[in-house]
Amino acid sequence: MLPLTLLNAAQDKPMLVELKNSETFNGHLVACDNYMNITLRDVYQTSASGEQFWKMPEVYIKGSTIKYCRVVDTLIDTVREAEEQARKQRQQAANHGHRGRNDGHRGRGHRGARTRT
Repeated sequence: MLPLTLLNAAQDKPMLVELKNSETFNGHLVACDNYMNITLRDVYQTSASGEQFWKMPEVYIKGSTIKYCRVVDTLIDTVREAEEQARKQRQQAANHGHRGRNDGHRGRGHRGARTRT
């Protein structure tokens, strides 16, 4: 499971983000991009020492500063099930045997050879 897949599935869900400087942010994920830059709403920030707290309506966090993200455990199971379902559908489509317009015949062989006059 790719991290961005998990983050995209976590939209509007609560999550905890710890930064490399040990500050933590608890809030609901609003958006994320391919660089793992994230926006959280209804955020509680905790200082690195754990002694100070701040409440903010919204926070933007650069992906390069993130140490880790924690999401609800049930979300991981949901994403795994969705990936498994998608994999099964891809396998069924591949095994279905679509060969294109000519049903596996190559070239013009079934229509007769072209003759020159």
